Amino acid sequence: MSTPTRIYIARLAGVAVFDPNGDQVGRVRDAVARLRATGRPPEVVGLVAEMPMRRRIFLSINRITSIDADAVVLGSGTLNLRRFEKRLNELLVLQELLDRRVQLEPGGQPGTVVDVAMERARGGEWSLTRVAVREQTGRITRRGHLHQVEWDRVRGLSGIADNRGTANLLAVLEDMRPADLANALQDLPDTRRNEVAAALNDERLADVLSELPEHDQVEILAALDRERAADVLEEMDPDDAADLLNELPPPEQDVLLDLMEPDEADPVRQLLNYTPGTAGSVMTSEPVILPPDATVAEALARIREPQLSPAVAAQVFVTRAPQNTPTGRYLGMVHFQALLRESPADLLGKVVVNDIDPLRPTTPLPEITRRMATYDLVAMPVIDRNNRLVGAVTVDDVLDHSLPRDWRDRGVLGAAGTTDAVLDGADG
Repeated sequence: MSTPTRIYIARLAGVAVFDPNGDQVGRVRDAVARLRATGRPPEVVGLVAEMPMRRRIFLSINRITSIDADAVVLGSGTLNLRRFEKRLNELLVLQELLDRRVQLEPGGQPGTVVDVAMERARGGEWSLTRVAVREQTGRITRRGHLHQVEWDRVRGLSGIADNRGTANLLAVLEDMRPADLANALQDLPDTRRNEVAAALNDERLADVLSELPEHDQVEILAALDRERAADVLEEMDPDDAADLLNELPPPEQDVLLDLMEPDEADPVRQLLNYTPGTAGSVMTSEPVILPPDATVAEALARIREPQLSPAVAAQVFVTRAPQNTPTGRYLGMVHFQALLRESPADLLGKVVVNDIDPLRPTTPLPEITRRMATYDLVAMPVIDRNNRLVGAVTVDDVLDHSLPRDWRDRGVLGAAGTTDAVLDGADG
C-alpha cells in the first residue's frame, strides 16, 4: 500500500487506523504539527487517534507505514496509550486552523481555511505546505472561489506570539546543532531548561541529550513522565541510551526498558551487560551491515542515509545472514573510499577486506585507542567468540569515553557565537 506525497488533512478525519495485523485500533481525529522558525512551514510530527472509550493518543509520523483515503497503517502493533497532550510549540491542524479567517497574499484578500495539506520531502519529513482557502465575498448567497495556495502565501495561519517565552526561545534555537543547543540549555535555569527540553520533539531531544553532561541528562529525563522518557530513549542510538541508563538506579532502568518497544530495548539491554571501559560498553550495535551478495551501488545508497553519523557511514561491515547484531559470520569490511573506486555492479564479497583483527567485547579502551591510531581507522568491528559481529566502535565513541567525565559541561561555543548572545536575543 503506497502513501501519496501530499495529503489534505481534513480528508483523514475519521479514517480508520490499523495495526500491522489488520486490526483496527482507532480513528484519526487530527494531525499534530510543530511550529518552527519564521518563514518555515510547521513540521507534521504525528496524528491524533481516538481509541475506544474516546481516549485520544499520539501516533508518531515515523511509526506510520502508509496513509490513504481509507486507512492509516502502523508499522508496529505496540502503542503508547498515554493520553495525548499538546506541547507548547505544537499545533492541532484541524482544531486550530479549520475555519480560521486569513488573508491571501498578495493583495490581502480575506478568506476562510477549509483544509490544509501536508507534504513529504525526499528525506521523509512531512510539513504543512498548502492551504485550501475560500474567498469571502460579503454576499450570503454567493460562495467565494476556492484557492489552493502555498503556506507562505497565507497570513494569519500561525505564529509564535510570546516574544519572551519558551516558544520564542525554541524558534531561536531551532536551527542550532545539537551540541550547540545542549550548550545553550546549560545556561538556562533548571525550570526553563526542562520546559524547553520537554517541548522538543523526541528525535531532537534525543540528539540533544547525547550532547549533555550525564547529570543534566538525568535531570531532564527525570522531569519527563516515564512514557515520554522511554520514547526519547527509543530515538537515541543504543549506545547513548545505554550510557544514560547506566546513570540511573537499576530499578528505574528496568521500568524504562520495559516501557520501550522490545526491538528498541533489546540492543540497549545487551550493551548494559558489558563491563564499563570495554569495546562492548562503548560500541554501537547498529553499524551499516550488508551481505556479501549486495552490490557496491547498494552499499553506497546505505551510507548516504542522512541519519547516519560520518563515523558510522565511513564503512560497511559484511556478514552472513542475519544482518542484525549479533549477525551471522563476520567476513570483513569495506571503506567508503574503496566503494567509490569500484564498479557499482560489483559484489561486496569481491571487494571486502579482513586483514585487521576485529576487537572483542572485552577489549579495553586503551587497546582500542592504540589499534585505531595504528591503522588510521574511524571504526573497528567487534565480534564475539562465535565470529559474529555484535557492533562497531567508532572514533567518536573512543573520544567520548577517553575525555574526562565532565568534558561536556558548559564550554565555549564555536562559530555560532556565544550562548549568552543567543539567549539575550531570544528574550528580546
